Amino acid sequence: MQNRLDNICQRYDELGEMIARPEVVADQPRWRELVMEHASLEEIVACYQQLKGMQQALEGAMELANEPDEAMRQLAQEEITDLKPRITEKEHELKVLLLPRDPDDARNALLEIRAGTGGEEAALFGADLLRMYSRYAERQRWKFEITSLSETDIGGVKEAVCLISGKDVFSHLKYESGVHRVQRVPQTESGGRIHTSAATVAVLPEGEDIHLDINPNDLRIDIFRSSGAGGQHINKTESAVRMIHIPTGIMVVCQDERSQIKNREKAMRVLMARLKSHYESEQHAGEAAARKSQIGSGDRSERIRTYNFPQGRVTDHRIGLTLYALSDFLSGNCDIIIQPLMLADQTRRLEEMGD
Repeated sequence: MQNRLDNICQRYDELGEMIARPEVVADQPRWRELVMEHASLEEIVACYQQLKGMQQALEGAMELANEPDEAMRQLAQEEITDLKPRITEKEHELKVLLLPRDPDDARNALLEIRAGTGGEEAALFGADLLRMYSRYAERQRWKFEITSLSETDIGGVKEAVCLISGKDVFSHLKYESGVHRVQRVPQTESGGRIHTSAATVAVLPEGEDIHLDINPNDLRIDIFRSSGAGGQHINKTESAVRMIHIPTGIMVVCQDERSQIKNREKAMRVLMARLKSHYESEQHAGEAAARKSQIGSGDRSERIRTYNFPQGRVTDHRIGLTLYALSDFLSGNCDIIIQPLMLADQTRRLEEMGD
C-alpha cells in the first residue's frame, strides 16, 4: 500500500503542474479531464499526509519516552497514548478512500416509488416515502424534481418518478432500492387494527449523457393533456409527454411541468436512466443491478426495511439495525440509517480485500 500511496502522491503533483500549463488550459476538454482526476486524488493525498504527520509525531514521542527527565517521559507517554488510536483511525480512513469507487456513485439518481401490497394504505405509505425522500434531498441540498405522479383520491401515491440531482446522490440513495414495509393502523381502518402494507423503491443512476445514441426512429413520442386526482393544479394544456423506446418497450410519462419542452427534457433523462439499467441487466443477467431485482414483486416478505408506527421504530433488516426514531427518519434524517449501511458496505469490501 505504501508504494501505491507514493505513486498517487506523485501523480497528484504531476497533475497539479500540468493543469497550470497554458497549452493544457487552452485544450478545455483535456484540461477538465485532468482537473477532475486531480480532484479525485485530493482527499487521498490529504489523508496520507495527515497520517505521515501523525506517524512522525509518534516516532518523536517514542524517542522522548526514553529521556531521563521523568516529566518529559510522562508528557511523551501521554502523546503516545493519544496518537496511537488516532493513527489506527486514520489508517482505516485511508483504506476506505482507496477502495475501488462505484463509477455511478457521483451520478444523479432516478427514484421510483410504487405502492405494493395493501391497497389504499400502501399508496398512503408511498406518499409518506415520497415526502421523506424530498425532505432528505432538501437536507442534502439536492435538487428534487417529480417527473411523474399518479395519486389516489385521498392523497396516496400509486406511482411516483423523481429525478434527484446534486453531489454524490446515487452513492447515498442506492441503498434504498427494495421493498419497504409499514405496520400501522390505516386511516381507512375503523376497528383500530394494525395492518401491514408495502411499497417498492427503485433507485437508478442517471445516464451519463441524455443525448446518448438513440435512433430517432426508435422513439415514439405522444403529447397529451395532463391528468391526475383532480384539483386546481391539473394542467389544462397538452404539455404532458409519453415517450416509448420501441426496441425495448420502455415507456416514460412526464407531466409535472407546464412546458412541453421541459417535460420532454425530463422524460429523456428518465428514459436514459432506464435504458442504462436495461442494457446493464442484459450484460449482467445474474446481478441485482436491474430494476426488477431491485424492487422485487412488491410483496411484504421481500422487505429491506420495516416502519412500525405503533412502536415508533424503523428497522433495516440487511444490517439488523433498529432505531426508535421513526418520526425523525420520516422527517428526512435518513442518514441515521443510510450512513450505517454505507459503513457496512465499506467493511464488507475491506474484508474481501483481506483487511
